[in-house]
Amino acid sequence: MNYTLGLDVGSTYTKAIILNEDHQIINKKMMQTGSRLLKVAEQITDEITKEANLSKDQISYTITTGYGRHLVPFRDLQVTDLTAAARGAKFLFPNTKTILDIGGQTMKASRIDDKSKVVTFRLNDKCASGTGAFLEKTVRYMGYETEEIGSLLNLSKEKVTISGVCAVFAESEVISHLSEGVPPEDIMFGAILSLTDRSTQLMKRIKAEPEYTLIGGILRWKKMAEVISERLNSEVNVPEGEMPQFTAALGCAILGHLRLKTLKETEAVVG
Repeated sequence: MNYTLGLDVGSTYTKAIILNEDHQIINKKMMQTGSRLLKVAEQITDEITKEANLSKDQISYTITTGYGRHLVPFRDLQVTDLTAAARGAKFLFPNTKTILDIGGQTMKASRIDDKSKVVTFRLNDKCASGTGAFLEKTVRYMGYETEEIGSLLNLSKEKVTISGVCAVFAESEVISHLSEGVPPEDIMFGAILSLTDRSTQLMKRIKAEPEYTLIGGILRWKKMAEVISERLNSEVNVPEGEMPQFTAALGCAILGHLRLKTLKETEAVVG
């Protein structure tokens, strides 16, 4: 049995998936990346293989993606976030044509073809107001933890406008709303709406078309997907459970098996 490891070394979290040759997930794991990217990559690999009752020698192929993909010395191959996400999204939702990926530090929209190839893409600018980091900073400023974002969103009853295109200006709006006595849950919903506006604008720039698949850490909060669906006036695909965060790692593991197949075919021809 061949096993592949998909490793997504993100700027905020590192995600890993082990996939067998039947494309079944054997184990998955996530850890905070921090500043020592190589150490985290090594640690998560040690732990995920041990928990799966495998040795590292049993991993036939390792592909990395994400912010720190080039820093992992034991990788066999590295691919871009867009390539990995395309493979993962297409595997989970075969009719996917457009992918929106909202992570802690970046937002990416891409259109893919029937072979999971990226046709066109756009990235957000460098401002944090277009990423999950803005939501986390907002909720912490109001005295809550990141894990409480979902419950706050469920309590919201009013829409609050946060229009700042820069994280600094957006933060000043949050402060202003708090001073005026606006409930934290409504401010949180306003932050989600602000993020949604940026994401739908990005999708328009690539001439997005259904089916839409939404991935990335921010999509673990259902309200985000609901609002985007309303703005697009279309149903959207969202992987179940934690999979929005693991889609790129899954894509790497899938590509690992495709690579093994190609190598095997090449060896047979040469032999």
